[in-house]
Amino acid sequence: MQVTTKAIVLSSLKYGDSSLIVKAFTASDGLKSYLLKGVLASKKGKLKVAYFMPLMQLEITAVHKNKGTLESIREVKVLNAYSSLHTHIVKNGLVLFLSEMLSSSIQEEEKDAALYQYLENALNWLDVHENIANFHLLFLLNLSRFLGFYPDRENQDAPFFDLLEGCFVVAPSLNPLIEKENLNYFKQLLGINFDALDGIKMAKMHRESLLKSIILYFELHLQGFRKPKSLAVLNAVFQ
Repeated sequence: MQVTTKAIVLSSLKYGDSSLIVKAFTASDGLKSYLLKGVLASKKGKLKVAYFMPLMQLEITAVHKNKGTLESIREVKVLNAYSSLHTHIVKNGLVLFLSEMLSSSIQEEEKDAALYQYLENALNWLDVHENIANFHLLFLLNLSRFLGFYPDRENQDAPFFDLLEGCFVVAPSLNPLIEKENLNYFKQLLGINFDALDGIKMAKMHRESLLKSIILYFELHLQGFRKPKSLAVLNAVFQ
């Protein structure tokens, strides 16, 4: 079946000498993987390698056979062309990290209009704003809502957040926890939008520590989740 749909690129992997396998989250069908034959060798074809950088927003015309095999793309055009996401060194580090997180987190081949709208809006916000030091923390917490394990905010005055149970607790257990200063920052991030990030001032040490906890939270709640290899790069670009 031929479809024309919006799509966000999650990853591109070289296949053979001249082809790419592209994983994308589509507005029409959720997660899809495409084989782009010869795209690395062709300079005159309709499909350009630059279209398939991480988190590019595209409109694609594709053939979806829906048989669990690699699909094909016939035409592509760029939507919402970014002004800074792939040229700003810090934002590019964020893009690499978030694309890895999304690749491990989104596993369903089914339409999810709300999740697609969230990703689209979040990426467009990141592209045009400068106060982005804590963007990825809020991005991931908000993403967990669409994946079914957003933190339970009941008992938010409790001194611990249990990462395995996904809720605030009064007494510590053997489960991994968020506590002390990191818990205060964690609470500040819950229920806010990206424009409110201006009000959160966090030292690099706490940002890295809280991010490790959030990644662990994803690992505990998503089967088959893989820790992102680009985490070290991300930590290096933030001062």
